[in-house]
Amino acid sequence: MSSSPITYESVIGLEVHIQLNTCSKAFSSEANVFELSPNLNISAVTLGLPGTLPRANKEHVEKSLHLALALGCDIPQQTRFDRKNYFYPDLPKGYQITQDKNPIGKGGSWTFTTGDVERTIRIHHIHMEEDAGKSNHELSSVQSLIEYNRAGTPLVELVTEPDFRTGQEVYDFLTSLQQLVQYLGISDGNMEEGSIRCDCNVSIRPAGSPILGERCEIKNVNSRRFAREAIAYEAKRQEEVLTAGSIIERTTLLFDSEKGTTHPMRKKEGENDYRYFPEPDLSPIQIDDNWVQRIKAELSILPSEAMAKLIGWGVPKEDAEKISSNKQWYLYFAELVQDHALPATALSSMVVNKLLPYAENQNMELSAVLSPIQIEEVITLYNSGKVGKSDVFSVLLPALMQSPQNNVEELAQALNLVISVEASDLLPLIEKVLMQNPDKVKEYQNGKKGLLGFFMGQVKQSAGLALDVGTLKSLLEEALNKSPSKN
Repeated sequence: MSSSPITYESVIGLEVHIQLNTCSKAFSSEANVFELSPNLNISAVTLGLPGTLPRANKEHVEKSLHLALALGCDIPQQTRFDRKNYFYPDLPKGYQITQDKNPIGKGGSWTFTTGDVERTIRIHHIHMEEDAGKSNHELSSVQSLIEYNRAGTPLVELVTEPDFRTGQEVYDFLTSLQQLVQYLGISDGNMEEGSIRCDCNVSIRPAGSPILGERCEIKNVNSRRFAREAIAYEAKRQEEVLTAGSIIERTTLLFDSEKGTTHPMRKKEGENDYRYFPEPDLSPIQIDDNWVQRIKAELSILPSEAMAKLIGWGVPKEDAEKISSNKQWYLYFAELVQDHALPATALSSMVVNKLLPYAENQNMELSAVLSPIQIEEVITLYNSGKVGKSDVFSVLLPALMQSPQNNVEELAQALNLVISVEASDLLPLIEKVLMQNPDKVKEYQNGKKGLLGFFMGQVKQSAGLALDVGTLKSLLEEALNKSPSKN
């Protein structure tokens, strides 16, 4: 009798490298900017030339503290830098300044939403370090080209516990982390431009087993989607290896995004010997309680807090998720609600369905589309009954976004949107249209409700002036339901 096949589960841990938006590089004075021309933004210090000395960057430390405190890490009273020694062409000094035994934050956790549930991932630690340069193997068929502009860029590395079980969880975690660093103002969080890169450590084990399997590390994944695809492929590959009776060898892998496959970069016989030792040219950094309390006071609202506030104001959950996904969008919305006392529910529909699509399509900041004063004037007009509510969204707003210099009420007048037909004036017009179309009245009353649009069009054409579509619809439905059908 054959045994049933083993069901495996994935066990995934991440090492996430986040580029920080400091003014200067981690240990030298050159500007921390993105430079397209190769090897222009590099100094003797970053290259490690003889006689040069590194200098710690206070902004690097403080931005790392912002992340550590937001994640609930324990902050040590003293932290220090170490040398990680290895040879690779894009590492100009032959070693990397990083942190080993005394990182800037230990422990902590982060809670995020995946699917319809909340997941909490434990943080092992975060540490500060500098980035390496970049090797390019594609511009030449016979040479590898080295680009050092990125070398020395300040990084904070976040190392999780192996708490993920699916690539989708990793995707959603990286989305949430991207929002977090943007809210904290410590990084632009753009994975596609390399501001966030992650190494995915993937293993599998029989479902429910407490014993971890041998892991393989997928290096330098720079996209949430690629991380999800790489993990799914690697977990399936490992399952096929074990099912065939072979063993998983610890390997460093690269992900081929075009083929959707992983392939070996190098095998790991055991843990690399990086010969860590304390960086002799940098003193330990003392972190007293006053410093920690000041950084805590600087922490702005976090994404989960923004989401909770929006829901508390009555914003529908789907709209709240969209608005809170970007800090600047949330701050703009919060100003409208808190400083201008505008109704959050109607406002969220306007922002999510009209203003945001326009801003994203035009590559504009949301705050540059319309000013809070203009939004207040639109809402006032919306609530006044002077303009049909549907016309405000479908006609007035698009026109105003195209010509934001116009006065709101004057633009409504120019577009012939200001209602000049009162409800009492609509009744004889409705009666006339129904009398002229008895067959269609009968069809409507027999269930063809789509004819309501025909009747509304006829009345609007007969009126020739702006009217409240909502009022017209209500009066028409009432009249149609009362009107006797003709056989």
